Amino acid sequence: MVGPNGNESSATYFILIGLPGLEEAQFWLAFPLCSLYLIAVLGNLTIIYIVRTEHSLHEPMYIFLCMLSGLDVLISTSSMPKMMAIFWFNSTTIQFDACLLQMFAIHSLSGMESTVLLAMAFDRYVAICHPLRHATVLTLPRVTKIGMAAVVRGVALMAPLPVFIKRLPFCSSNVLSHSYCLHQDVMKLACADIRVNIIYGLIVIISAIGMDSLLISLSYLLILKTVLGLTREAQAKAFGTCVSHVCAVFIFYVPFIGLSMVHRFDKRHDSLLPSSWPTPTCLFLLCSTPLSTE
Repeated sequence: MVGPNGNESSATYFILIGLPGLEEAQFWLAFPLCSLYLIAVLGNLTIIYIVRTEHSLHEPMYIFLCMLSGLDVLISTSSMPKMMAIFWFNSTTIQFDACLLQMFAIHSLSGMESTVLLAMAFDRYVAICHPLRHATVLTLPRVTKIGMAAVVRGVALMAPLPVFIKRLPFCSSNVLSHSYCLHQDVMKLACADIRVNIIYGLIVIISAIGMDSLLISLSYLLILKTVLGLTREAQAKAFGTCVSHVCAVFIFYVPFIGLSMVHRFDKRHDSLLPSSWPTPTCLFLLCSTPLSTE
């Protein structure tokens, strides 16, 4: 933004948009969105409660599922309250530091979720391909360490993002294109060289999303190779244990890829896209908030 003397100044707040072209309808659209959020939170908390109280479920697969449920609650809660404030009360402004905090929460929690999905794929690989070693490889202390590693990895990878944003000057628009703060969205508003942000974003994508998705794919290729050598009954049982995880992987990674395409396509071909298209897409993707930082 521009200071009183026409000089560059730091942003003190940003403006989050609702649904362009649907300003009159977004008040009512917020009700089903809020209902879905509450159902998701209650469902995930129920999963955590059941696994915690039922000792027979204290196994790696269910513990990883609890981690995933907890992360889903935190990710959606980091964005949804502000979105509801925008839709219901037209509270579109967000303070600069609050935006950075939300950005860090969304990206770091998403990074943790990607790590947990990778751990779940490894669990399925050991359980199906090396069943006799499963109990000794994935012990409860080791599962706990994997959970701690997911937290450390998510925080360490994403901690530089708000630092890189805070060093940038903002001298023109302060209007973001979403209803929540994302690194790739905020950095576009800067009136300085953002190559450091872009390069680091690419590093994060390759080292997190790229590496995790590659290892998950490799795990399931090995699982498929093993399963094809089993009897029909054993095949059905093995595939049944993997279905829920495969669905979770698709729910997480496919929306991430979709949102990345929206950012790239929207940036280069603004005139070809309706102004109201990107934001509803992002609302749909909120259940598995993107890790994309580029």
